[in-house]
Amino acid sequence: MQELKILQEHIERELNQLDVSNKPTSLYEPIGYFLSIGGKRIRPILVLMAARLFDNKNPSVINQALAVELFHNFTLIHDDIMDKAPLRRGLATVHEKWNDSQGILSGDVLLIVAYQYLMKTDAKHFGDLFTSFNKMAIEVCEGQQMDMDFEYRNDVQLSEYIEMIRLKTSVLLGCALELGAIVSDAFEHDRTHLYEFGVNIGIAFQIQDDILDVYADASKFGKQVGGDIISNKKTFLYLKAREHANVEQHASFETQLTNSDFEEKVAVVRGLYDAMQVRQMAEETMNHYYDIALQHLNAIEVADKNKAGLLALADYLMNREV
Repeated sequence: MQELKILQEHIERELNQLDVSNKPTSLYEPIGYFLSIGGKRIRPILVLMAARLFDNKNPSVINQALAVELFHNFTLIHDDIMDKAPLRRGLATVHEKWNDSQGILSGDVLLIVAYQYLMKTDAKHFGDLFTSFNKMAIEVCEGQQMDMDFEYRNDVQLSEYIEMIRLKTSVLLGCALELGAIVSDAFEHDRTHLYEFGVNIGIAFQIQDDILDVYADASKFGKQVGGDIISNKKTFLYLKAREHANVEQHASFETQLTNSDFEEKVAVVRGLYDAMQVRQMAEETMNHYYDIALQHLNAIEVADKNKAGLLALADYLMNREV
């Protein structure tokens, strides 16, 4: 996607212009480091694409895009601390390179700067922007807490999992699109449909991520295939399999939970998934949410040619191999 590349480069230029040279350097240096690690910048791109959907030429929309990306990076820094993750995109995480305290404070500053950028718009948009952004920020925290709670529960239901990924991952995509619509003065029903498009794409995207973790081409995946199986993570595939397993299969699952031979563990669990056709079930659910997303996009009352960019991005997200 040429448009995606152009928007990515635009976001990167703007991020590179952020002033992270303030003192104390021990607070700001980790911010510059983390932002330089990079990423696809999908969330800020969604803000810009939403504005284009409504033919918005207002240059201030970049500020809401940056607010979304800075918020996202704040959550990543804190998530890495909670997960005790040593690497982020192949490089040392902030708390590993410095320490937990600096990671917490640097993340906090990113959150505050995100709000500073959110405010850089016409005063008439303040109320709607802050209402959407604050609702999303609280829900992301709720989703993260649910995800952590799941680690200690053996009775997690699929409906709970869907709600967790909606909160932890999807509402940020929906909010990004809604912010672009707000500063474009879009009608409320169009804003709602655009938000729901983002949320449902996000759910489909996360289910796809669960599938890729088990079935991706290892040479293209960029991380260990089967990592979720090794860590006993309660993914969509895991929960679906436990829901459909017979007594013998349940016993096999229980045995693998403590198997320290990771290669064998991944192979056995993947075999159980294959036997129960869990991948197909996951793909059906993924496609269900993708179809809902497209229905919401189709309901937005703008010219079809304006929707081409978002349709292409959705197709790109749902047909990735990594």
